[in-house]
Amino acid sequence: MQYAEPIDKLIKAFSRLPGIGEKTAARLALYILNAKGEYVEELASSLLSVKAKVSLCSVCMSFSDIDPCAICSDVSRDVLTVCVVSDYKDMVALEGMGGYRGLYHVLHGSMAPLKGIGPDEIRLKELVNRVESKAVKEVILATGFDSEGEATALYTARLLKPYNVKTTRIASGVPVGSFVEYMDGATLVRAMQGRKDVAG
Repeated sequence: MQYAEPIDKLIKAFSRLPGIGEKTAARLALYILNAKGEYVEELASSLLSVKAKVSLCSVCMSFSDIDPCAICSDVSRDVLTVCVVSDYKDMVALEGMGGYRGLYHVLHGSMAPLKGIGPDEIRLKELVNRVESKAVKEVILATGFDSEGEATALYTARLLKPYNVKTTRIASGVPVGSFVEYMDGATLVRAMQGRKDVAG
């Protein structure tokens, strides 16, 4: 069956979202078509608002509607400790466990040479600038435990070695090949408490 052009256009837009196949995209498009106008307007407004009002925090590179973000602006946080994560979702997961009171640095990706993602494609330069300013005493590497996350952690540790900053890696309780965003709070607490020095 061939959809009307506006519906087909919406299906194609949805199908470009990660994890959304053509059938799911079609269901979403038809749901929007059948939804009340108020909901559709709210959805459209939310999409436009998030693009207009949310940007990267100039300190930690996380998404925020203020700059610096709420975490970087919190005077009760340990500003000498920075936890490096691959993705914003990982930061949200770590915050959800409630046991970490330092700051963060979001790389927005992991090194993946086969995909053309090298150190210049992620936010490593900004991390080095923070360490160079001597405002950081410990960097906790909390990237994933898949091959890309491990490679990113190892590269980051070597990159930071000349700056004489303590570099640790979350370890205890984290299974090999897992992603931070999918771990439960108790596992993340054990991983953070059981971090170890990284040999660069």
